[in-house]
Amino acid sequence: MPMSALPSEADIFIAELDAAVEAHMNWTRRILRCAVLRTAPGEDVLAPMAHTLCHFGNWFMSSRAEFEALDAQAAQRVEAVHQAMHDAIRSICTRVLAGQPGNHADLETFEQSQSDLLALLARFKTLILTQAVRHDPLTGLPLRYGIENDFALCRKEARRACNLLYVAMIDMDHFKPVNDTHGHLVGDQVLRQLAGVLKQTLRSNEPLYRFGGEEFLWLLQCKSVAEAEQSAQRLLGAIRTTSVPVPGSVPLVLTVTLGLARVREQDDLSSAIMRADLALYEGKKNGRDRYVIADP
Repeated sequence: MPMSALPSEADIFIAELDAAVEAHMNWTRRILRCAVLRTAPGEDVLAPMAHTLCHFGNWFMSSRAEFEALDAQAAQRVEAVHQAMHDAIRSICTRVLAGQPGNHADLETFEQSQSDLLALLARFKTLILTQAVRHDPLTGLPLRYGIENDFALCRKEARRACNLLYVAMIDMDHFKPVNDTHGHLVGDQVLRQLAGVLKQTLRSNEPLYRFGGEEFLWLLQCKSVAEAEQSAQRLLGAIRTTSVPVPGSVPLVLTVTLGLARVREQDDLSSAIMRADLALYEGKKNGRDRYVIADP
C-alpha cells in the first residue's frame, strides 16, 4: 500500500518513527567520535537520565499511548532496552573520557540492546501498517478484515449479558446518482459525512465497519426486539436530518435503508449477513429510508 493511501494519522506516525530512528543512528556516530577522538558526546549520552533526553526518548514518551495501544508489553520492552542501551554507552564513554578502556560487558549490552530496539521498532512499524490497511482512509472506519473475530467476541459478550445480537447492513439510498450528477469528490464527501453521523449516533461499544462501497455493517446488542427497532429508528432519524452542501446546487439530504438480522444459535457471521442483506433488499423494494428486521 503506498504511503499516500494510508490514513493521515498512520502516515504521520510512521514518518515520526523513521525520523526518531534516524536521530538515534546519528547519536551513535557521536559515540564513535567519543571512542576515537575522545570528544565529549553530549548530555544525551552522559547524563544519568540520558535515555529521556535524546530525540528518540523524547518522542517515544510523547507517543507512549500510541505504542501501548498497539502492544503494551512490547512498548515496555522498548523503554527497557532503550534505557539499557543508554546506560551501557554512558559507562563506556565515561571510562573512555577518563582515559580508561571500555568494559567488554557494557559493549555487549549496548550491541544487544540496540539490536533489540531496532527489531522492536521494525515490528511496531509493521503493526502500524497492518492496522492502517485494515481501516478505510476515506471514513476512518475499520474495513471487513477482523469482523469474524469481533463477531465472535460480541456473541460471547451478548450471551454473558443475556442480550440479543443483531447484524445490521446499512446502505445509502440513491448513491449512484450522486456520483453520476455531482462527481466522485462529492460522493466521497457524502460517504465521509454519513460515516461521521453513524459514528456519532451509535454507542461506542457497537462495532461499525465500512463493508464496501456505500454499504456499512453494524453489530448491535440489545435486550429486546423493541430496543433494536428503537435503535434502527433513531439511526434513520439522525441521518434524515443530515445534509451535505454541494457547490452550485441545493444541499443533498441523506437517507439509508437498514436490514437487521438477529443472530440465532445456528448462525455464523456469513449466514447472519445473508439474512440481513435479504432484509435490506426488502427495505429497498418497499421504498427505502426504512428498516426491515429479518424473520421477525
